[in-house]
Amino acid sequence: MKRSNAPVYWSLFGAGGMLAALVAPGVVLVLIAGGIGYREIHALATNLIGKAFLFAVASLFLWHAAHRIFHALHDFGIRAGPVAWLLCYGVAIAGTLVSASALFAIGF
Repeated sequence: MKRSNAPVYWSLFGAGGMLAALVAPGVVLVLIAGGIGYREIHALATNLIGKAFLFAVASLFLWHAAHRIFHALHDFGIRAGPVAWLLCYGVAIAGTLVSASALFAIGF
């Protein structure tokens, strides 16, 4: 029997959903209500823990959205074949790589 790689996608989906539900409202509240500006965000992005947080938020949100969209295609009557898989998860992979490279380019 062939082993499935679905648990990897489901775990990324679950982690992104939990992060979106628990962390995103707090982040938005702090950014908007706290008046956080460019300097503060740049300072967060140059810190190692801040980089890890920003990377986790960006990449897990992308993986959560990709998995939800991929499985929602069935509800719309679209056959979720390899092209749909590549489109959905390819965007998540590309976004993860872009966020990693952007955070790396900022420096420490």
